[in-house]
Amino acid sequence: MRDSPRPDPTGDLDSDDEIAEMVRRFYADVTQDDLLGPMFNEVARVDWNEHLPKLAAFWCRALLGQPGYQGNPFRAHMLVHAQREFTAAHFERWLTLFHETIELGWTGPNAQRARDLADNVARVHSHQLLGHAVSLDPAAST
Repeated sequence: MRDSPRPDPTGDLDSDDEIAEMVRRFYADVTQDDLLGPMFNEVARVDWNEHLPKLAAFWCRALLGQPGYQGNPFRAHMLVHAQREFTAAHFERWLTLFHETIELGWTGPNAQRARDLADNVARVHSHQLLGHAVSLDPAAST
């Protein structure tokens, strides 16, 4: 369930503030999700005050070409996976929530680029961790 009603999307993910808001909305939903919440809150024990700015920096680099993000997202996921294994359902749910967040908040080329990048991240990380790629389109999985 969404944390609050949201107006129809009118803008794109074309500024730091828009991207930070997208990240905030998305991870607010993730942390409350029955499947994903425990992975982030109990297994990874994410410090959200520290992590949300890093996530926003990742998306600002990806969508706006801004410098500032430093990190290794795969390594972080690998460490969590070593504690409690991710499943295809985790990746599928993450993608579903991400797509819902974008669809409810933004429209335009960067919003589409964000969806495409999220799809790619989920495909690559699931292939690396599970041995098979996961996507929202079952025909696209390998």
